[in-house]
This record gives sequence, structure tokens and C-alpha cells, in this order.
Amino acid sequence: MTAPRRGLLRAVLTLVAGGALAQALPLVLGPWLTRLYSPSQFGVYHLFAAVSANLAVVACARYEFALPLVGDAVDAAALRALCLRVLAGVTLASALAAAGWFAWSAQGWTVWLPVAVAALGWLSLATLWATRAQAYRALAVARVVQYGGASLAQAGAALLGAGVQGLIVAPIAAAAAAAALLRMPLKDAARPGPGRWRELGRRFRDFPLLNTPHAFMGALQDTVSIGMIAAWQGPMAAGFWGLSLRYLKAPATLVGGAVSQALYPQLAAQGAATGHEAGAHAPLRVTREGRAAVRRVMAGLAALAAPLVLLLWIFAPWGFERLFGPQWHGAGELARTLALYIGVHFVAAPLAVVTLAWGAQAWALRLALVGQVAFVAALAAGLKLGGLAGAGWGVSAAMTLYFGYYFVRLATWPLTDGEHA
Repeated sequence: MTAPRRGLLRAVLTLVAGGALAQALPLVLGPWLTRLYSPSQFGVYHLFAAVSANLAVVACARYEFALPLVGDAVDAAALRALCLRVLAGVTLASALAAAGWFAWSAQGWTVWLPVAVAALGWLSLATLWATRAQAYRALAVARVVQYGGASLAQAGAALLGAGVQGLIVAPIAAAAAAAALLRMPLKDAARPGPGRWRELGRRFRDFPLLNTPHAFMGALQDTVSIGMIAAWQGPMAAGFWGLSLRYLKAPATLVGGAVSQALYPQLAAQGAATGHEAGAHAPLRVTREGRAAVRRVMAGLAALAAPLVLLLWIFAPWGFERLFGPQWHGAGELARTLALYIGVHFVAAPLAVVTLAWGAQAWALRLALVGQVAFVAALAAGLKLGGLAGAGWGVSAAMTLYFGYYFVRLATWPLTDGEHA
């Protein structure tokens, strides 16, 4: 095994180990939480979480994802300063949005929106800062604090009678604690010159111009989905949908997050020689080694996804009822219909960084818009024709076709520098 491949495997295993512990607490505490909170309360929580994530995913205008592409410490510090400026502006806008949401709904929990956006945006920036430094152990510990801490805090809030407020505030506190643990310096010895952050903002303008709408529309898909289900089927159905996706996507969060955090720096390093380090408009390299690594990742993830799909088809209704209580049987039926979607999403989740490293953000944005329209259309058609179960089958069918095309395109991506397939 070559040194780069050993390094990638070691990084993935470190992050997977931390992620496994991070996911263990939510999985263990999940059956308890579903008995402490009702499906309707979870429905409200998932609606808030979708809206806050929709804003938080673009809280730094995605400039933080350019950090692994920057080799110079002074430039990295300037880019971080730019991210913090953008984060402050988005947080302020979120506060105005929260005021409007409260005026419309008169729900007190809406005031937590800007706090959630600030905490999640800060965590995203700190995570990419640590990814740039390849601080995989710190990243693994931070994931334990974020996910495990959120579930522990939600359980504690329920025992104190906090209700929906507890469901909402606990993950915010856990995200802030995880960001603090990563110890991203707000200032350091590598001080950029005046206005350097503006120059870097222009240099990496593809990230706000192309990746920001991509990320925002991806998060908007979740927001629109949970909103449609709540409006057409009620808060309980929204709770079923939110809980199902939360637990079914946990393996993708665990494995996919680890793989992407390890894969991205390697692909970025391969493209650095003729990429952004050489100028704002220079194309990034797609090497034979990089494409082979992407193919290996897809094959390995597919081998893990296949048995997951089969288990959901066979055991999902029975398993959800036994784990979460009789009132959650409908979530298990939904999980069965979503099995195919969960399988292809498991493979696709870590591959988003590939188009970042290969300079294919415009292509990724166009394709993502097609996929999001297909997702929402399939969901709406399924809800109309077959209720919540129909929505699950519709989404599975549409997304299997969509991701199938995506996998083929990445596996056959044209090489650069005169290399041949």
C-alpha cells in the first residue's frame, strides 16, 4: 500500500472511530428521547433544525471550504478573517428573520434562530480550519461532543420539563462546545496585510457564487420537504419524517463525514500545482490517482450500503416500533420506503468534496438543482398519490436514478495534463 493511501486510511479510521462514538450516544439515547418527547414535538424541532441549517450552511458564504486549498499561513488567516466577517452579517440577518418568524407564529422558540446559525457557522469554520491542518484527532473528539453532547443535553432538558425548547437549545449548546474544542484562533502570529481578505475573496469567488447556492438549495430541499409534510400531513407526520431521516442518515454522517474530511485535502493537494495556488482562473488538476481514489471510495461505500438497504426493507417497521415505542410504527413504515434513497445517499454523501477539489462547482451546482427539483417533485407527487409512504417510494425512485448518473460521471471524469483514461 502506498504512503498516500495509508495516510488516507489512517485518517479515515481516526475519524470513523470518533464518529462511531459520536453516533453511539444518539443511537443509545434515541429510544429514551422518543418516549420523553412526542412525535409532534419532534416535528416542531425538525422544522426549526431545517430552517437553521438552511441558513447556517451558507453562514460563511462557503469561503471556509477554500481553506484546505490555501498553503500559505498568512493567506489562511486572511481567509478566516473574511469568513468571520461574513458570519457576523449572516447572524444579523438571521436575527431579523427570527423576528419575522416570531411575529407570524408567536412561538417563543423562534428566538433561538440567530444563536443556532452563529454556533453552526462557527463550527463549520473551525472544522475546515482543523481539516486544513489535518488535525484528525481533534476533529474526531469534536464530533463526539457535537452529536453525543446534543443527545445527552436533550435528555437532560426533557427531565427538567423543557419541552420543545430543550430539543432546540441542546444541539446549539453542543455545537458551540464542539467549535470551542477545536480551538480555532481568532488571531494569530500570521497577520495578513490590510485588505488581504478582500483579495482572497475575489480569488475564491467561485465558493460564494457557485458553492453557496449549491449548499443553500441542498439545505432548502430539507426545509421545503419538512414544511410540505407538516402542512399536508400534520406535525406527527413531520416528526416521523424527521426522526426517520435523522437515524437512517446516521451511518452516512458517520462514515461519509470521515471519508470526505480525509479525501478532500488529498485531492486538493494533487490539484494545487496548477489550481488556485497558480492563479484565480487556473484549472484544477484531475489526476489518474485522484480519480482512482474516488472510484475506490464509491466501491467501498456501495459494499457497505447494500446490506443496509436490505435490512431496512426487512426489519424497519418492526425495529422502529421496538426501539422507539408503538407511537413510532409509522416512522418504521416510512423508513422501509426510503431504504433505496438512504443507500444511494450513503454512497454520495462524502463525494461532494470531489467537485470542490476538481474545480467543477458550476457542473455540481447545475446537477444539484436538477436533483433538488426531482426530489421535491417526487415528494409532492408521492404525498398526493399515497400519503407519507407514497412520498418515501417516490423519493427513493427519483434519487436512485439521479445519484446513479452522478456516480457514473465522477467515475469517468476526464483527466487533465495530457493523461488518458
